Amino acid sequence: MTETTSSIRMPVFFLSHGGGPWPWVDGMKQMFAKTAREFAALPLRLPAKPKAVLVITGHWEAPRFSVSTSARPPMEYDYSGFPEHTYRIQYAAPGSPALASRVQALLAEAGFETTGDANRGFDHGTFVPLSLMYPDADMPIVLLSLRSDYSAVDHICVGEAISRLRDEGVLIIGSGLTYHNMRGFGRSESTPIAEGFEAYLNGAISQPDTTKRNNMLINWEQAQGARSAHPKEDHLLPLMVVAGAAGNDVGNRLFVDQAMNVAMASYEFGATRIPSAI
Repeated sequence: MTETTSSIRMPVFFLSHGGGPWPWVDGMKQMFAKTAREFAALPLRLPAKPKAVLVITGHWEAPRFSVSTSARPPMEYDYSGFPEHTYRIQYAAPGSPALASRVQALLAEAGFETTGDANRGFDHGTFVPLSLMYPDADMPIVLLSLRSDYSAVDHICVGEAISRLRDEGVLIIGSGLTYHNMRGFGRSESTPIAEGFEAYLNGAISQPDTTKRNNMLINWEQAQGARSAHPKEDHLLPLMVVAGAAGNDVGNRLFVDQAMNVAMASYEFGATRIPSAI
């Protein structure tokens, strides 16, 4: 009997999406070759093809949690200093107003005020990993913003509120970075900071005790080098949402890439299909 999305539970991913539009930039795409391979293989880990993808992106924050509602989202070229052609990248995946409405309903049920945004498009934290996972751009994508007060507790609670989507065929992805200090990229002294902080995060997400895991994430600033790794936690908070959506599922490290002298790790929560060796 063929398994359908109505009879399975989707995993949840936190993906370190890398720097800018790297798959379209010579030199950078070689630097992130491992990430490219790993992202392309992610659909093989899923128990079925998702009905849609909900992305919590570190590149969108708003006073209230906001949801993209367009059926045809535009592009957001939220970077600077890259070659001219990277401002003409197109990833023409559809949106899903129905999923956007469902997300808003779940958050309202949990007591969160939300805003729908019909103009919000795909930032590079979204179109970079999704273009590698689904190059045909045939997967409906909805974006969920961070809330600009950066409450770790509330972002975990938001993840808990949307966790039911996993049983409705929706793949939840948090897109950020385990290290995000623009002044630190490329500097040798950043290497131990990034590795040490990633070890803390990996220790947190692999905790079998959900309460302990969430407490470690909420108190992330207590980790050595935390504020050096994340002077601003916009790229870390998607992990909080993912952890909330994970429920009691224990996380594991999917892979770590080494680029710009820092470790960039991606994590997975929930049972998945393991790709067969090629």
